[in-house]
Parts: sequence; C-alpha cells; structure tokens
Amino acid sequence: MNKIRKAFVKTIPVMAGYLVLGLGFGIVLQNHGYGVFYALIMSVLIYAGSMQFMAINLITAGAGMITVALTTLMVNARHLFYGISMVDKYKDTKPYKPYIIFALTDETYSLVCSDDSLDKKDFFYISLFDHIYWITGSVLGALVGELVPFDFAGVDFALTALFVSIVTDQWIQNKDHMPAIIGILSSVVCLIIFGGANFLIPSMVVITVLLSLLDIIRKRGKANE
Repeated sequence: MNKIRKAFVKTIPVMAGYLVLGLGFGIVLQNHGYGVFYALIMSVLIYAGSMQFMAINLITAGAGMITVALTTLMVNARHLFYGISMVDKYKDTKPYKPYIIFALTDETYSLVCSDDSLDKKDFFYISLFDHIYWITGSVLGALVGELVPFDFAGVDFALTALFVSIVTDQWIQNKDHMPAIIGILSSVVCLIIFGGANFLIPSMVVITVLLSLLDIIRKRGKANE
C-alpha cells in the first residue's frame, strides 16, 4: 500500500497533464466520427500521445500500412534512444518487465529516472498509474465530445506544458543540472541546423552521445579517486 501511495503522489503532475491531453484526444477522435470504444482501444493498446493524435489523421485519410508504420517510427523514434538508457534499470524487473517496457512514455521515463531509490514495483505502479490517467482522459474526452459541443483548439498544448513542468521540477530537485543543459543546448543547436521538421532525431542522437561521454568521464574520474 505504501508503494501504491508513493507512486500515486509521484505521478500527480503527470495525471494533471494526461487527463487534459487525453480529454483533448478523445474530443478530437469523437469529432472525426470515432466514439468511446475507439478511444478506449487506442489508449489501452497504442498508448502514445502524439502518435494517437497523428493516427486520427491517418485513419481518416485511409493511409496504408506502410505509411502508418513509417510515420509511427518517425514520430516515436525518440523511444529508441531513451529506451536504451533503461536497459540496466529495468534489467531485473520480472514479472513486470513486458508491461513497463510497453508503458515507458516520455513522462514515465522522466519520473523513473529522477529517483534512484525506485525498485521494480515502483516502476510498475508508476507506469500503471500514468497509463490509467491517459485511458481515463481519452474515454472522458470521447464522452464529452458526444454530449457537449466543444472548441478543442489548443488543448494539445497540455503536453508541452507538462514537459515544462516536469523539467522545472527536476531542475529544482536535482543538484546536477548538466544533463538538462546538454539536452536543451543540443536541441536548440539541432533546431537551428536541421529546422523544426527534422531536428528531433539528430538532437536525440547528439544528446545520447554526449550523455554517454559524460557518464564515461565521470566513471573514470571516480575510478581514479
């Protein structure tokens, strides 16, 4: 029970963002003619905020499987990079491993990386709570879309606001600001070089390389002490 309470408290910021953003997704989905059932199934099985919004356009446009696969790969390519960094942390997490790997969203990743005291049950409960928040928001949004005319313009900005909130909280709580600085500067430089449509993957590659080098340097420094 203590672990459940701990996970709930830790995920409250994510709950605030996921309920609002999920609400927006459900409303948009309903606005395109797909009801509560689709909102539930997509949020349970896909569980990828930005890709779910993208999927609405792909579905309504009648996109083929190859187009869907390539679009999904591009939109969610960042998971390849930060998923690699979770190999050691998730190494001994059976029987929860399949689910927590599936449920590793940006926000969940941020939460589980911010506290080294977490164990496999903590990972599971944090992942589960975040998933439940997203499902709840999506289903409620679809219901609201059916019953209430709603102007949903700007609702999806909740995801950006959630990222800002989490980064700010980590900056305040952690004394080591170097990873955040590397992430921000790398993203800005890649944005300038590659442009807004193409900077995501290069920036993730640069961030991964720089953080790996930083980790190597720090480990060598400790070994020489």
